[in-house]
Amino acid sequence: MAHPDVPAEQAHVDHAYARLQEMRDRARGMLQDAFGERGGTFQAVTERDIRVRNSLGRLDQLQIGSEALVFGRIDRLLPGPPGSGATEAFHIGRLAISDADQEPLVVDWRAPIAEPFYRATGAFPMSLRRRRHFLTEGQRIVDLEDELFGVEGGDDEGAGLGLSGSTVLLTALSRGRTGRMRDIVATVQREQDEVIRGPLGGVLVVQGGPGTGKTAVALHRAAYLLYTHRFPLERQGVLVVGPNPTFLRYIEHVLPSLGESGVELSTVAGLFGPVPKTGTEDSDVTRLKGDPRMARLLSRAVADRQRPLRRRVDIPYGRIYLRLEPAATQQIVNAVKRRAGTHNARRRSVETLLWRHLLDEIQRRAPEVSADPADLRIEVDNGEGQAEVIELPSLAADPPTPAELGRALRRVPEVAEALDRMWPLLTPEAFLHDLLGARPLLDLAGRGLLDDAERASLYRPRSASVLDVPWTDGDIPLLDEARALLGPIRRRGGGEDDIRTYGHVVVDEAQDLSPMQLRMLARRSLSGSMTVVGDIAQATGSWAPASWNRVVEHLPARRGWRMVELTVNYRTPAEIIEVADRILRDAAPGMRAPEAVRSTHEEPEFVTVEGAAPFRSAALPAAVADVVASEVSAVAGGPDGAGTVGVIVPGSLLGPVAEQLRTAGIDFGLAAAGALDRPVSVLAVADAKGLEFDAVVVVEPSRLIDESPQGARALYVAVTRATRRLAVVHAEPLPASLRAQESA
Repeated sequence: MAHPDVPAEQAHVDHAYARLQEMRDRARGMLQDAFGERGGTFQAVTERDIRVRNSLGRLDQLQIGSEALVFGRIDRLLPGPPGSGATEAFHIGRLAISDADQEPLVVDWRAPIAEPFYRATGAFPMSLRRRRHFLTEGQRIVDLEDELFGVEGGDDEGAGLGLSGSTVLLTALSRGRTGRMRDIVATVQREQDEVIRGPLGGVLVVQGGPGTGKTAVALHRAAYLLYTHRFPLERQGVLVVGPNPTFLRYIEHVLPSLGESGVELSTVAGLFGPVPKTGTEDSDVTRLKGDPRMARLLSRAVADRQRPLRRRVDIPYGRIYLRLEPAATQQIVNAVKRRAGTHNARRRSVETLLWRHLLDEIQRRAPEVSADPADLRIEVDNGEGQAEVIELPSLAADPPTPAELGRALRRVPEVAEALDRMWPLLTPEAFLHDLLGARPLLDLAGRGLLDDAERASLYRPRSASVLDVPWTDGDIPLLDEARALLGPIRRRGGGEDDIRTYGHVVVDEAQDLSPMQLRMLARRSLSGSMTVVGDIAQATGSWAPASWNRVVEHLPARRGWRMVELTVNYRTPAEIIEVADRILRDAAPGMRAPEAVRSTHEEPEFVTVEGAAPFRSAALPAAVADVVASEVSAVAGGPDGAGTVGVIVPGSLLGPVAEQLRTAGIDFGLAAAGALDRPVSVLAVADAKGLEFDAVVVVEPSRLIDESPQGARALYVAVTRATRRLAVVHAEPLPASLRAQESA
């Protein structure tokens, strides 16, 4: 039977929804009024554009999707004589909603007054008398759960699990997955809230095992910081970086459901920009390209492109030739090298010194310079196959300034060629293409830094054009490092290709990032304010740090860093965590999986493909298809009548498994197309990072281990993606960590 207060609470919630609709209608009306204005002064047009932006922003904030607007209430004791018991109630929800008299109907979950909803305990009630959690379906309250403080029999510890609102929490955890992450704003626990409401400055590292909600906590922290520090962060921006595009699609609805739509989502590679990655390379080369020594190599390589001329250059000037000697260019290059700034920005200093030098040469040889204007005309190619006449400054009147001389001489072919030899303007792509395509340049920059074999492994034959270079994932951090060293090139119209910075940066799965990728992220942080999320035990990339110290040393440390740990697994049931813990003990001795708060009473299933070795391998995809079909049926009968299945496959088996599923008529999607949008997603471990499914089918775990740079950690990641069911299908012998479980 539902709680007797449900009708009264439902009436309050209905009133809040009605006011929300009025707020939306008002914002739409302001938008329509602004669009209806025509003409006017420049100021009027500017003001209209501001109203349009504000109205659109307000409408975005008011779109909360299908999630509940109100999810709880707190009754707070009012100051007064001991025992008076007077309280005031506040309903907690996604957005602040007021009635017609501006009295609060709903308090934004991020407001200070809402903090006790997440933080209060029996030992520290924070002036609460009662905390009430709503169990909702859309806009309807199904039931209530009360926690009483200071009352005999009251229990704020959630049925002995150490949880707040345990019934609502466990109901939420048992929901079928939809292929998109839901926010957890209604069920945030105390340890999670402490992370969410942490101070803005410095680097906050959140260590959390699988299922601890670290990704959701990081996203809620971004929403909280935007609410609390709206003025700087709305202008400076907030960036969320995920491990792959599939993960970004998975989380893309969380922040809008919390009223924040202006956060930028990106992968690490996406921060550099649209570069076609068509190349592949050995894993050892990828690891080398992530090594912090590459930063020094690139810095040396840029310095190697700043060099004096080897031979004299004769520059036509009327009837004479100006002589640009190597010694003079040596002085110019040395002087500019001592100045601060990026490579491309200092090119202007090189030009200025060159114009001064040539002007001195002209004035020294003034008697030889013709005064006839006809002699001071030079015909050159304008770059489009057409002739163009350059008129050089005459000395008959006032002598030219260095800038006037430069405007004329910079188009003379001999001068342009000399400048490009001394100090070329470089794009990151052209620079890295030249460096990796020339063994002498690699040897020059890498001698004493990389050994002969390492320098040789970086070499890649040059392509016909920079547009044809087969860039790899390992190249992207090098391109970004080069962009930081080179600086932007000014383009026609004043545009520049500069690095965007943000007021706060959130990084998920940070344990898999190489030092060079971490340097990319550090460059995006405007003031060193970052939230770095991950699990050392789940490091499966080429770089697997032993501790967070090895990660943070490549991030901004000027404002210090601190680490917090999430310890409770809300996602993975105890039956699967037992399997995961066995794997982790083998993969990373000394580490333990987080403790699960729930059990499904569904033991993991192990399916062995029988027969002789060649026949077993051939029969494996069909066995996988049978298990996947069974799991689809099982999760479809779940609490919500729907669910998702993740099939995690070694890279070498992705093709055969996908082909067999297609033959079996199973509706599935791959990471590159359709994953998360179909009932079944077929993924490699790298693409499954951060995701969750009602059921997970792990295919050929021994090969999964063999094909991962970090071995058994990949298997640990794979099995902990499940929220209800786990199946393991194999033709090869199981790893030792799973043999005992299979025979149990």
